[in-house]
Amino acid sequence: MTITEQESPHQHTDLPQTGQPLEETPRDFPELDFSSATNYVIQGDNSQLLPQLPDEQFQLIYIDPPFNTGGTQLRRTLKVSPAPEDGRRTGFGGRRYHTEETRRMVFLDVYDDYLSFIAPRLEEAHRLLHPTGTLYFHIDYREAHYCKILLDEIFGRENFLNEIIWAYDYGGRSKSRWPAKHDTILVYTKSQKGYYFNQDSIERIPYMAPELVSPAKAARGKLPTDVWWHTIVPTNGKEKTGYPTQKPQGILRRILQPSSRPGDWVLDFFAGSGTAGAVAQQLGRRFVMIDSNPEAMEIMRARLGEENIQYL
Repeated sequence: MTITEQESPHQHTDLPQTGQPLEETPRDFPELDFSSATNYVIQGDNSQLLPQLPDEQFQLIYIDPPFNTGGTQLRRTLKVSPAPEDGRRTGFGGRRYHTEETRRMVFLDVYDDYLSFIAPRLEEAHRLLHPTGTLYFHIDYREAHYCKILLDEIFGRENFLNEIIWAYDYGGRSKSRWPAKHDTILVYTKSQKGYYFNQDSIERIPYMAPELVSPAKAARGKLPTDVWWHTIVPTNGKEKTGYPTQKPQGILRRILQPSSRPGDWVLDFFAGSGTAGAVAQQLGRRFVMIDSNPEAMEIMRARLGEENIQYL
């Protein structure tokens, strides 16, 4: 049996580390065939790979970049085995166990100039987005206000669509301030008019006070607002991949459903565990996932499989 332990589950980290220089020679990869049913998972530095993708190809871009938390992200995978006499852990019914660490993933999430890191990538995202497309930019409270100003400059303030608050209730409780239990998702369209948004495709949620509406409305449910109450990925849930900062499929499903159609292309160039790709598979969207981390590539291969996917 294996269990995982994670510190600061809402904080996102990724490579490269602070001060790591970008390679001067871009890595070339085969030209992607966007007319086929093939999806792509690519390992590499997104600052090198994004300029090689064609203009206005993607209906939806979701990115969950490093949050610049100023610290490290740790995930340990532990192997638990019974040890009736000398086990160091005591479980249900007084049973004793040994634990052995089998894997440790540590990421540094510190950037001296975060906007200089993210700005060229957002400029590429703007170029790659279809005229009817939408960007969902997932960030936390440390950088959200700076990134909002940057996105206004790149996409145009008139193309700001929403600030979505993803609220959850998990992890430690600070005694010196209000506990931080939300992330921010900034939503921008490529153009002010003509962007695609299909409200009817969104899964409805229960009313908090169903007795205040008609039985028909209560049975139908209501549309979510810009505040999303949704748990993180459960520790022992089927979705769990063991990757730090994995985001729940329910959040990505709510993003993909209204802002893309079956057959549309979805891009995530900080792909991590590949949740955007997994949901795109389920909803019949095509996708390109990019990440520089070899661990992420292994997890995505195991999670997404081999059918109709080319790994580069």
